[in-house]
Amino acid sequence: MTRILMILATAIVPLSAQADPSYLDDRSSPSAVVESLYNAINSQQYLRAYSYFDPDRIGDYDSFKAGYAETQSVTLRLGEPLTEGAAGTIYTQIPAVIEAVGTDGSTQVYAGCYLISAVSPGIQDVPPFLPIRIVSGTLAKTDRPFEAATGSCPDY
Repeated sequence: MTRILMILATAIVPLSAQADPSYLDDRSSPSAVVESLYNAINSQQYLRAYSYFDPDRIGDYDSFKAGYAETQSVTLRLGEPLTEGAAGTIYTQIPAVIEAVGTDGSTQVYAGCYLISAVSPGIQDVPPFLPIRIVSGTLAKTDRPFEAATGSCPDY
C-alpha cells in the first residue's frame, strides 16, 4: 500500500512545479547552445546561462550575472555557422545579432561572433564529460536596427 501511495504521489505534480514550456537547454549543436544561452538569460536563469561557457575562459559568475542586471529580454538572430576540426576538437564560429531590451524599455543592438568548441565525444573517457560550450562571444554595439544588423566572424 505504501508503494502505491508513493507512485501516486510522484505522478501528481502541481502545475507550478512542472517545467516551463519555453525552457530550452539544448547542447546538441553549436547554434542550439547559443539559443539556449539566450533562453536562460530571458528566463533570468543566469547560472544556467553561465554554464554554457568554457569555465576556463569566462570570468567569475557574479560579474557575469551583474552584466544582465538591467536586461529585461533579448532577441537573438544567428548567421550561418562555419565549422573546422582540429585534433579531436571541432570549433564553430557563429555570427550573431542581439537586440537587448533594458528594464527601462530602451533597446540596444549588438553584433558579432560566438566561438564554440566541441571535444569529440568518442575520444572522451575521463570525467568530467565536456559538452559543447562557448569559448568566447565578441559582440559590439551597433547603430543599425536589429533587422538590418549583421554579425561577423574573423574568418568570414
